[in-house]
This record gives sequence, C-alpha cells and structure tokens, in this order.
Amino acid sequence: MIDSSHPFKIDSPFVPTGDQPNAIDKLVNGLNENKKWQVLRGATGTGKTFTMANIIQKVQRTTMVLVHNKTLAAQLFGEFKELFPNNRVEYFISNFDFYQPEAYLPKTDTYIDKQVVMNDEIEMMRASAVNSLLERKDTIVVCSVASIYGLSDPDEYRDLSFTLHVDEEFDPYKIAEKLVLSQYKRNDIDLSKGTFRIKGEVLEICPPTNEDFYIRIYSDFDRISEIQKIKMTTNEIIHSLEYFPIFPAHEHASGLERINRAILTIRKELNERLNYFEKEGKHLEYERLKMRTEHDLDSLREFGMCAGIENYSRHFDGRKKGETPYTLLDYFPKDFLLFIDESHVSIPQISGMFNGDRARKQTLVDYGFRLESALDNRPLRFEEFESKINNVICTSATPGDYELTKCNNQVVEQLIRPTGLLDPKIDVRFNTNNPVYDLMNEIKERVKRNERTLVVTLTVKDAINLTDFFKTNDIKVTYIQHEILTLERTEIIYKLRKGIYDCVIGVNLLREGIDIPEVSLIAILDADREGFLRSERSLTQIAGRAARNANGKVIMYCDKISDAMDKTIKETKRRRDIQEEYNKLHNITPKTIVKPLKEPIRMYQESKKKVKNGDIKLTRKETEKLISELTKEMNKASKELDFELAASLRDQIFELKSTL
Repeated sequence: MIDSSHPFKIDSPFVPTGDQPNAIDKLVNGLNENKKWQVLRGATGTGKTFTMANIIQKVQRTTMVLVHNKTLAAQLFGEFKELFPNNRVEYFISNFDFYQPEAYLPKTDTYIDKQVVMNDEIEMMRASAVNSLLERKDTIVVCSVASIYGLSDPDEYRDLSFTLHVDEEFDPYKIAEKLVLSQYKRNDIDLSKGTFRIKGEVLEICPPTNEDFYIRIYSDFDRISEIQKIKMTTNEIIHSLEYFPIFPAHEHASGLERINRAILTIRKELNERLNYFEKEGKHLEYERLKMRTEHDLDSLREFGMCAGIENYSRHFDGRKKGETPYTLLDYFPKDFLLFIDESHVSIPQISGMFNGDRARKQTLVDYGFRLESALDNRPLRFEEFESKINNVICTSATPGDYELTKCNNQVVEQLIRPTGLLDPKIDVRFNTNNPVYDLMNEIKERVKRNERTLVVTLTVKDAINLTDFFKTNDIKVTYIQHEILTLERTEIIYKLRKGIYDCVIGVNLLREGIDIPEVSLIAILDADREGFLRSERSLTQIAGRAARNANGKVIMYCDKISDAMDKTIKETKRRRDIQEEYNKLHNITPKTIVKPLKEPIRMYQESKKKVKNGDIKLTRKETEKLISELTKEMNKASKELDFELAASLRDQIFELKSTL
C-alpha cells in the first residue's frame, strides 16, 4: 500500500495557555525518554483534549484514544476531527444499536439466541479506521473497549488488500476475483457499500467505508486509463485519481486457503467434542453441537462466511488454544501512542471484560451450543492488553491507584483553566440542624441570583422524597434516576439550564450532559457515608461539576468528616490556591463559561404531547414515527460532523426501539 500520510498539524486559532505548555513539554519529554506509563492529572475544564492534540503534533505518532463510553468517544472524535482536518481521525466503537449476546440458562433450560441490530454507519466507520491504520501513519483512532475484542489477523487483512493504479494491466475478471475473496458482492443493479459491478470494460466499486461515492475504473487497450471518484446520488465526477486502495469489505474476511484450512480444523475439533459428549452420555448436547456446526461448515464452503463466524476465529487465524487473539491494537504500528481518557473508569472496565465474557461462553460450550474454540473469540486479558502497548498517557481529574503505581506517583498536573475559573469552595455543614431546611434556603438564594442547584442523594428514595418536599415549598424541582431515558434526561437538563427548573436531584450526577455552567451550587447529602458513591474520587468528580460557574460552591452535609471528605477538601483547596495565585499573577478575573443553550430534540410537537404523572407516553405508531424522525436527524448530524449530537440521538433511538 502507498502511504499518503501528512504531518500531524493542528488547525486552530488557539495556542496552549496556563499550565498547558508545561504539561505538554513534560509529557513529550517522558515519551522521548520512552516512559511506558505517564499520568496527566487535569482538573475538569482545563483543556486536556487540546493538550493531547499538541502532544500528538509534537511526537508525530499514530495515536489511539481509548475512552470508557460511546458518548464521550463521539465528543472526542468531533473535537479531534476539528483540530486535525488534514489528517485521518477515525471512530471505532461497537457496531450494534442493539446487542443481546447468545446465552444459555441451565436452571430454566432457556436458550437466548444472539440478537443484534447492526448500525451500518458505525460499521463503515470501523472499516474506515482499520483501513486508515494500514494506509496512513497520520491516523488518530478514538475508540471504546470494542478495540480489545477480536478482529482478523492483520497480515491476512493486509494480504487481501490491493491498490489499483492508472496505467497498470487491467483484467476486470481477475480484479473481480480478488474482490470476491475480500468479501465484496457483485450486484449489477444496486451499487451499495461493499459491492461492485462490471459493465463491459468498466468496473465500478463501492468501498465498505461509505455510501457517498463509488469508484469507476476505465480501461484502454487492457490497461487502466482512468480512475474516477463518482458522487453516488448524482453520478457527478468528484475528481480523478492516480490510484485507489481496495480493502476487505468485512473485518473478518479471509482468503480461500485460510477458509479451507479452517474447515478442516473445525471438523477435527467437532469430531473430538462429539466423541466426548458420546462418552459422557450427553446425547442432547451431541445433537445440538453436530447440527449447528455442520450448518456453519456448509455455509463456509458455499459462501466463505457463516453466522457467528467470529466464534471460529482461532481456526482462521491458526492460533493455538488460549493464544492471544488479534485486535485493533495489532493494526497500529509498534511505536503508536495510547491515551486512556478518564483512566480511573476506563482501566477497571478493560480489566473486567474478559471474565464476564468467559463465564457466558463457558456455559454455551458445556451444553453443546458452541465448540470450545468459541472461548478464544474473546476480549484481551488485562495483562495481554498491557503487553501490546508501548507508551501510554492516562488522563483524569482523579487518576486510579493502578496508573499512579505504574508511574511511581510522578504525575503531570494541569490545573489552570483558560477561563480563569477556580475549583469550587467546599463548605462542610454538620447535621446538628435539619439539613433539608438549610439546603432549601440555599436553593432559594440561588434562585434570586438566577443560578441553579444540583443535589446528590444516597438513594433514589431520598431523591423522590426530597423532590416532593421541595415542590410543596415552591421550588421548581425534579429528579433524575437510572430509569429515566436519554430523551427525558436531555429535556430535564435543558429545562434546568433555561430556568424552568431551579434544582435537579439525583443519586449519580456524573453522567454525560451534566456539565451545566448555570449551576453554582452542588449539595451532597450524607457526604460522610463511606462507599463507592462517596469515595474520594467520586466526591472530587461531583465537586468538579461546580467549576463551570464563577460562584461555584459545594456544600457537604454530614455527621462527621470522613477520610474521603478530608482528602477531597484538602486537594480542592490545594488546586484552588494554585489557580488563585496564577490569576493574581496574570491579572485574570474568573468568568463563568458561556455555553449555547440548544433546544433538545422534542419527542413530538407540544400540541400533541400526552403527559401523565410527568411521564410522556407514546402509542406504537407515534413511537415508530419518532424513531424515523430521529434517524433522519442522526444521519444529518453525522454528515455535518456533529458526532456528539449523533451519538446522543443514536442512544435515544435505541431506547425507543426497546419499548417496541
């Protein structure tokens, strides 16, 4: 393949400010010294993404940015896309809108078949990410933990790729044979992604990575005379090309030789497993496994594919039992740079993926639904993941113990915000007086100043009871809990920002979309109750939500000051002192963040809303209509590169589909 890379270059009117230059220099020096683990401890809102971008520009290395959820991945993808318009910025997450894994429940003898709703656009973006890594060095891939799940052997994938050049020999049928081996389908009527057609001496190919254009190849005296990029909708010529790389249409594509070899080894494993079931007298398991695997083998012989082909990946890759599978990490060059964003959440998520996957599949194997080789279609163990990385920079406002240990607690700090905003003041109030009445007075003070409040409770029941009490005292309030859908949550946040609500109450207000500059007060009830929701990291993250407003304040209500509270208070004060000193030295006055107030996607027109007990109820017909409208909005947002909005709409569509 021809490498058409460009140097990484940021296109932005902004330059690093505050302590960003120092953080960038220290981390780059660490990379030059080949430090494997580094930690950037950045306070909320200090521009960690811009720091990451500047590091990439300085070191000029292919980069993976690993995040713990799809919404944050979409946000970062949009930001990097804007910062690096002339380089490849790709998006690699799970390609399912809905995913119900195959499972078996022995106690009730219930088999749950695998059900998936594939997202074609995400599938195209995944293919684009893999292809960019093989084609260009100037590639940034923003991805979720889907990146540690099995893919095909990169060498095989690379072998199935080829490039068409102007003036080279042209035989449309030989090229068609290569395309079929790469899992393209011939369709002379409807040209869609991953298909091709032949019209005399003209070959047309639609890449699997998009449906906006296709490639038309002309011949002249058995040589390629011209390669044109054609707009799909209008058939207009976008421009002519000197060459065009062709990549496999499917991420599990394999050549004919590998398919035939896999069929033999699958057959061998099947016979061994059937003999085992026969000796154990497990006749039901024997018949189950025989019927399913024979069907898959027939499909592989006929089409080179079968449903659940990933369960046979060990046979296609030629791996031994238990050997590490190939993943997206294997498509990166050896010197690639890895950022783990929000590492205090992402690293535990990575380390927990293997065991959950293994437990489910072991039951399927034991009861004859899958061959044992299905266990090797798996995510990486954490030690395998760690062995594949070269240099990693973990970013978080509250780094975890693991990454702090790895870097010997030598962290790089980034505490100064471009807006001059300070970490909030923390006020501890003991429960000697009734905290509910004290909090109510504090909320009313914020209402007078046209500011908002977030209240964090320990249980959902507390949130509901407190909401009811505040309503009877003329406070415009509502609560958020885990069962509230994305559509309603978006609506609630919009209403809080607009002032329709004065206060929102919830158990966990760390979810995406809760960064609200209008919020000047965060109240934490039962702050001294030790546990996950009141750990040092959780309290620090919650307090950070008040750092968007110049009047930001946190009130912790408690019976005593816990260790987690004490550490949070001291750390917040330390950061605030550093920020105040910087502002005084540079004559900076803190300013509340100005964030445009966008109306959320309405479920349907106000005149047609049916509200019952505060919950919006839709008929099946209205739900289907809404899904159609939101899908159009999602596609539009995606084309306009507003990937954060597109991801939010995608979540809403998924939740609505689940109600059908």
